Amino acid sequence: MGGSAGSLRRLSDSEGELISQESEEPRPPQDRRGAHWKNVVGFWILGLCNNFSYVVMLSAAHDILSHQKESGNQSHVGPGPHNKSSRFDCNPVSTAAVLLADILPTLVIKLLAPFGLHLLPYSPRVLCSGFCAAGSFILIAFSRSVPVSLCGVVLASISSGLGEVTFLALTAFYPSYFFLLTSPEPQDPGGEEEAERAARQPLISGEDPEAPERKPDSSSGLSLHEKWTVFKGLQYYILPLILVYFAEYFINQGLFELLFFRNTSLNHAQQYRWYQMLYQAGVFASRSSLRCFHIRFTWTLALLQCFNLVFLLLHVWLNFLPSIYLVFLIILYEGLLGGAAYVNTFHNVALETSDEHREFAMTTTCISDTLGISLSGLTALPLHDLLCHLP
Repeated sequence: MGGSAGSLRRLSDSEGELISQESEEPRPPQDRRGAHWKNVVGFWILGLCNNFSYVVMLSAAHDILSHQKESGNQSHVGPGPHNKSSRFDCNPVSTAAVLLADILPTLVIKLLAPFGLHLLPYSPRVLCSGFCAAGSFILIAFSRSVPVSLCGVVLASISSGLGEVTFLALTAFYPSYFFLLTSPEPQDPGGEEEAERAARQPLISGEDPEAPERKPDSSSGLSLHEKWTVFKGLQYYILPLILVYFAEYFINQGLFELLFFRNTSLNHAQQYRWYQMLYQAGVFASRSSLRCFHIRFTWTLALLQCFNLVFLLLHVWLNFLPSIYLVFLIILYEGLLGGAAYVNTFHNVALETSDEHREFAMTTTCISDTLGISLSGLTALPLHDLLCHLP
């Protein structure tokens, strides 16, 4: 009996070892493909939801400011001009005011993020982002004044900024930009992953390409000197992105309101909403195009966007475009450039940064678009006052 009990115990132990070994075997390729597409869809949904409140606030900027139009607080905007002494149909306050309320809190979050946000776990960050987004819509829906509405815009900005920093930093733990929901596992050497790793060019000079890559657990272990070195290496991507976003948001919040065509069936508010919709459609299409087109030299996109700014500013001043539909095409093209600059910048940073620096690099690069947008809002405010006082 004792011998049989011992043999049963040994059999049980051997079965346990066998089960343990089987559980440690890598998943079959089909399971990995399923996880891949799950991650792709999951990250796409998170990015869409994160930008939703921010985009809605900018698209409704003309209506939010219309609270000042009448004491009755009618949220619609009629076709008649607000400033009859000007050839432009101007609101008393530029839509750039909504832009600043929608971007300055985000700028503060992104400036502080590289220095301590990693200490806060990802789950509380996502919950905070969601609550702020919901609060922004509730506050604006029941608002009776412009200041209260702008407070709702600030909540939307906090939600978008915190979410963007969080989701982009999470991509440091996955083999490509799109992976998110399934926890990352050690990748097999060879194949597409090996080719992509071989194509990476480190942003930090003097980095040994033969040194083993560290698993990117957190950016908290980087010294200030390492962070500064990484930041300097990122300038090739940060500066063009700042320029792209300065130009396009100067157009969006500084010129859209002034691109008013009186010879159409659309009133001013409707024209503004169409401008915003077409811009966002272009952004959406180009941000989803990375698998089809990869642009290495993002400086080209920055120069093209600046040309758009100069061209539309000349039209606002000289009024030489005969039809609003030409402006529609230019704005759609503007959105395509902006979305392409954004997605290709972060893709290039992800490829060309070593594993231990990638989380910090992605978080730091987030500052680029926000800084460009903030500068455009500050510049658009005095331009609005200057042009709206012209006879």
